[in-house]
Amino acid sequence: MAKRPIFVPLHDGKRFVLERYVDFEWHAGFAKSQKQKSIRALHEMARREYDVQNPLEISSKSEDSLGVALSSFNLKFSTKKGRTLTVEAAFQGSKVFSNGGPYTDIFEKSPIEAKRDERLKNSGNLIKFSFFGEDWGLEPKTAFYDWLYINALLKNRNLIVDLVKRDGFSDIEFNPERSINCQARSAALFCALYHTDRLEDAIASRENFLSLYAGRVSDPHNPGPIRYLI
Repeated sequence: MAKRPIFVPLHDGKRFVLERYVDFEWHAGFAKSQKQKSIRALHEMARREYDVQNPLEISSKSEDSLGVALSSFNLKFSTKKGRTLTVEAAFQGSKVFSNGGPYTDIFEKSPIEAKRDERLKNSGNLIKFSFFGEDWGLEPKTAFYDWLYINALLKNRNLIVDLVKRDGFSDIEFNPERSINCQARSAALFCALYHTDRLEDAIASRENFLSLYAGRVSDPHNPGPIRYLI
């Protein structure tokens, strides 16, 4: 058995993302087919226990082409200067450490090369993010990643129509004991903002976006059965 979160977008305008932890049968192994068995088991339990009727796995392991396209390794966007980046490369290349960064040449790398760049491990402590001259702090913990993902998604309008029909999101590779940022959570936040007509206002400025988190962000390393993340 394993425990993984499913992120549910909320429509009441007070809170935006509900994280529910699901116990399900884990199918061990690195093969894609094994991951997909685990995804199916996770979604079945989410339907049964939490009434999440139309869940979407967002990762390269998804059996749904929409979920594959929404993976940070595949989701791309163009900057004002005409550069095309994946969300993963943009996130990794924006990291600033005590001894170096941001390493913007990472922007040009493939997602897997970006994530494995040795400088990300050998440059000291992470101190902030800097994306084309705009700095983001490390708190709230997921704010920069969420902002980056949502802005990339807005430039892929063809994906939004089907995305906002879903009522829960998972990422089988995400383990909250080892990671903080999660593309499934970012997608749930997008849907919550979309359905409550808060999206345009939220992305109008960094200050507006950060205000979404005021008093609402829980510790991502303290999982429980139900948590309001934002």
